[in-house]
Amino acid sequence: MKKTITKVIKVNEDTKKLMSEFYQDMKRTKTPPYAIFQADTGDTIVTLYESGKAMFQGISADIEAKMWTDILKDKETIKYFQDNDDPRSLQIEEANTLPINISSIGSDEVGTGDYYGPIVVTASYVDKENIPFLTELKVKDSKKISDEQILKIVPKIIKKIPYKSVILTNKEYNEKYRHNMNMNKIKAILHNKVLAEIAKEHHPEYIVVDQFEPEKSYYRHLQEYPNPVKGITFITKAEDKCFSVAVSSLISRYIFIKEMNKLGNRYDIFLPKGANYYVEDVGIKLVKKYGQYILKNIAKLNFSNTERILKEIQK
Repeated sequence: MKKTITKVIKVNEDTKKLMSEFYQDMKRTKTPPYAIFQADTGDTIVTLYESGKAMFQGISADIEAKMWTDILKDKETIKYFQDNDDPRSLQIEEANTLPINISSIGSDEVGTGDYYGPIVVTASYVDKENIPFLTELKVKDSKKISDEQILKIVPKIIKKIPYKSVILTNKEYNEKYRHNMNMNKIKAILHNKVLAEIAKEHHPEYIVVDQFEPEKSYYRHLQEYPNPVKGITFITKAEDKCFSVAVSSLISRYIFIKEMNKLGNRYDIFLPKGANYYVEDVGIKLVKKYGQYILKNIAKLNFSNTERILKEIQK
């Protein structure tokens, strides 16, 4: 197991608001005393206290903490937070008023917060003429649609909407993940890959990414890659504001469901989504039956769930 790092920084009120928004989908239900929230990114536990102390604990705690210290040093970014209602929005002003009736390429990912199953990233091209079709299907963020609905409507979408997807298996993820390759860097690389592929064939008015970190950090992850896709509009909760991102969210979820079912069938067990304590009960059963190396093929080993599963096995 890789060494767990602990980093503590002091943040201001604006950054506290930004962090609360940024980690919204990763927050734990239980919060420690005097904490505003505690979130699990998969490789790092982030705890923000009312005092403004932010504690990062995990394999990539130093990388996660540095992202926020960089933001604190960026006076222009802080001023932007002060001048806008949504402090998580790091994109340009125009992104907040993105027109609805546009042609766009948008990307979104699924599986980064799930202990079991792959990471799936999809980029889709939605032309203006396809907007009525998608509106009729009531296309929206995949997190707001049941798996049953996704399995019904996505086959209709993929017949009409051009898209590119990439699947990063658990085995590949565990081989790639290391100290200088954290979750956000993996996501940036995969987003860039599918965006580059579809941008070769289609030329939209906008290229939109559902923002998962500041734009500067996104491109920093890609500095070793030649010709990363530029001209991106980064929007928080973009799946609610851009059809191509919503479509990509649905297609990614569709592929993820299919891959999870394959894994479950292979090992004759139901694999739950998420990274809660229920996944650990399943993990314990699998390790007892197949040995601990089974986790390399079905799970993201850097998640804190792995350590708890193995501790339970050793009792």
